[in-house]
Amino acid sequence: MDSYSWYLKLKKPGWAPPAALFGPVWSLLYLFIFISFSVVFYNAATAMIPRVVAIPFALNLAFNFSFTYIQFGLKNNLLASVDIILVVVTLIWALVVIWPHLNWVALINIPYLAWVVFASALQLSITYLNR
Repeated sequence: MDSYSWYLKLKKPGWAPPAALFGPVWSLLYLFIFISFSVVFYNAATAMIPRVVAIPFALNLAFNFSFTYIQFGLKNNLLASVDIILVVVTLIWALVVIWPHLNWVALINIPYLAWVVFASALQLSITYLNR
């Protein structure tokens, strides 16, 4: 069974948005992520900010990109739930550590934070409903 069909057959809470909404939302968020994270990595690489500030950003990208494979490739709801919580935790960490250096980076990522908190609640609900 393909991933899309598998996802559609999962039990979801009544407040789950249509699956078609995720693509457009993530496309916009990835634009913000690309711009802001690139600035962080550039500033860390050129020593304009401490290099350790880039660590939570790198971890966030790794967890974010892993989610799709875990959820739709492995079709593992429990591991996807753990992963998305790590996305939230590393994002909060990243926004806290970048604030003193480039506060606009924290501000531009507030929609990303809001979405992953929502997506985490959704993922945790899906995992619970399909246990």
